[in-house]
Amino acid sequence: MLFSFLLLQAATAAFAWDTFLVPHTPGGDDTPGLLSLVTNHSSDATILFRKGITYNIFTAIKFPVLTNVEIAIEGNLTYPTNISEIQAIVGASDFPGSWFTFSGGNNVTLRGSTDTEWGWVDGHGQAWWDAVQQVNRPHGWAFNDITNGVIRDMKLWKPIGWNFATSGCVNVHVYNNKILAASDTSVMFCASSMASLIIGPVVPIQHRRYANNPCRYRSSQVAGFSAGGNNILFENNYVVNGDDCLTVGSGAHNITWRNSYCEGGHGLSIGSLGSGGSVADVQNVLCVRPSYQVPALTSHARSMETTIMNTTLYGARFKSWTGGNLWKRSCAQVRSVNSYVRSHSSDDSVTWKDITFIDVPFPIYVTQNYWDQELGPPPNNTNTVNNTHIQDFLFENFVGVIRDTPYVEGSCVTDPCWYFVPNATGREVVILDLYPGTATNVLAKDIFARTETGRPVAVMCNSTTVSNDVGFKCWDGPFIRTKAGL
Repeated sequence: MLFSFLLLQAATAAFAWDTFLVPHTPGGDDTPGLLSLVTNHSSDATILFRKGITYNIFTAIKFPVLTNVEIAIEGNLTYPTNISEIQAIVGASDFPGSWFTFSGGNNVTLRGSTDTEWGWVDGHGQAWWDAVQQVNRPHGWAFNDITNGVIRDMKLWKPIGWNFATSGCVNVHVYNNKILAASDTSVMFCASSMASLIIGPVVPIQHRRYANNPCRYRSSQVAGFSAGGNNILFENNYVVNGDDCLTVGSGAHNITWRNSYCEGGHGLSIGSLGSGGSVADVQNVLCVRPSYQVPALTSHARSMETTIMNTTLYGARFKSWTGGNLWKRSCAQVRSVNSYVRSHSSDDSVTWKDITFIDVPFPIYVTQNYWDQELGPPPNNTNTVNNTHIQDFLFENFVGVIRDTPYVEGSCVTDPCWYFVPNATGREVVILDLYPGTATNVLAKDIFARTETGRPVAVMCNSTTVSNDVGFKCWDGPFIRTKAGL
């Protein structure tokens, strides 16, 4: 898989390979020249943004199908600074879906630079965040339908919205990338609603919004990496943002994340899945600890390993939509979710492993009740059967500190905040919010946590929902390890 891909890269070096410089016009839009260049040289070529030049990517670009091509960004790239100009482009019928869209190919590399001053892509996102502007935000980089691909050494500065997404890809290595989407202002999205906050004893302390307390997290609502496809390895990435550091979507198989750093966002997430009653499938996901060797991706790669989660809202998170087809009706009936998240075989599991968390309110959070609070109250699921099933989930070796003091998360737009959990104390290291009889072989072991205030660590779990020993006493109460959790 990955090793065979590296051999393929070495083999292509023996072929005729030319380098072409992207043309630049000071003050003008460099996208047409870039598109013409890459269209004429869509195979066996390096398309080079030269160091020392800031290129104006003022319109979105959709690359043709590429074969043996490297897009090398050694100069700087800049988006337009005018918000309405970008919104018009994104809202047009011919917008390709992202500002930079790869539409297929084989042996394709997107390479940035290790130079500290050059190789940056400037999205000018600060103006969007200060304006609380959510309309027609552009996705950043779509890596679609690439077989044998690399994304490395990319540096994104204040991207407006979503960043890197792989879709329909096979054998892709994503490493040594930086996403810096931290806001210069502290209040961000919660500023506009701060005056209308409701503070009372019915809201747990960690969910209260205090008028004299600035937003706890200062990054924008910007997602880091979105994983789709088969055999994708993410490693040595650095993300400061305000949404998922990694999100794994439906159809993703054999995803590995390791040796990385996430700050200020929403953690390492699978989902959300099953929106509108859709069928979702995720298999073999691994988040793991650092290693000094890079093993080949195999059909059993499945984890998220050794990542530092610093001031993120969540550490490890799984989320599927509540009530199935929540906001849409078909034949006057609400359908249930048909998602299935499982491992590849009985020997494997969907794994989050060796996670260090610092100042994180929800280190481990699994829910089948994900819903959009901006659209109204949660649905009444009394008579709704939720068919989202999870199997073989492993949370292993989590070490860190739970934030159990007052905070306001920067993406708060409702009251209570969208991440509110009824009856939570703010001290939970694990929350399993599941339906009865829908979970099999969910295990949390080697969990070591303390709270900032020194209060006892707690858990939330309903013993009717899980068919095995989950590694701790399954109840709403203090965290007590069982034999399986040692």
